[in-house]
Amino acid sequence: MKADPKDQRRLLDLQAVDTSLAQLAHRRRRLPEYAELEQLARELSALEDERVRAQVAVDDLDRDIARLERDVDQVRVRKDKDQARLTAGSGPARELEALQHELATLNRRQSELEDAELELMEQRETAQGVLDGVEQRLTTAREKRADVETRRDSTLAEIGKEEEFKRGARQPLADDLPADLVALYDKIRETSGGLGAALLTAGRCGGCRIEFSGADRARIRAADPDEVLRCEDCRRIMVRTAESGL
Repeated sequence: MKADPKDQRRLLDLQAVDTSLAQLAHRRRRLPEYAELEQLARELSALEDERVRAQVAVDDLDRDIARLERDVDQVRVRKDKDQARLTAGSGPARELEALQHELATLNRRQSELEDAELELMEQRETAQGVLDGVEQRLTTAREKRADVETRRDSTLAEIGKEEEFKRGARQPLADDLPADLVALYDKIRETSGGLGAALLTAGRCGGCRIEFSGADRARIRAADPDEVLRCEDCRRIMVRTAESGL
C-alpha cells in the first residue's frame, strides 16, 4: 500500500486520539469508586443482617415484657378482689385467713414478676442501644455510599465529556485521510492492543520497541517515501520522520 508521507504522519495524530480514547475507556472501567461501592455493598449487607438480629432481640424482649405486664396485671386484679373481700370482713374466719395467705402469696408473685420485668427492661435498654448503634452505622455507610456514587457519577460525566470531545476530533481527522489507509490502521489497531501506527525512532519500532539491524535499516531507507511500511515483528504501521534515525 502507498500513501502520501504527510498522511502517514497524520496517522500518528489519529493514533494519539485513539490512545486517549482507550485510556479514557480504561479509566472508566477501573474507577476506584467501583471497588469502594463493592466494599460498601458488602458492609451494608452485613450491617443489615446485624440490624435484623438486633431488631429481633428487641422485639423478643418487648414480647416478654408485655407478657410479664399482663401477668402482673392479672395478679393485681386478683389482689384487689381478695383485698376487697378481706376489707369487707364477711365470711368465716378460716376463709378470711386463707385470703390473707393468698394475698401474701400474690404479693410475692407480683414482686417476682416485677423484678423479672425490671431485669428484662434493663436487657431491652441494652439491646436497644445495640440496635441504635447498628442503625447509626447503617446511616453512616449509606451516606458514604451516596457520596461515593456522587463522585463516581461526576467522574463518569467528566470522562464522557472528554470522550465526546475526542470522538468529535477523531472523525474529521479520519475522514481527511485515505480510506484504505484508515481501514488498514483500524484493522491493525483492533488486533494489536489498540496501537495501529507507531513512530519509527532512532532505528527502533515505536510499537514493539524492536531495534532494527543494519540490513533492516537499509531496506527501510530504500523504500519509497510513500510506501506504507509495517514492522516485521509486530506488524504495526511504521511512520518515518526525520527522527527515524535511518
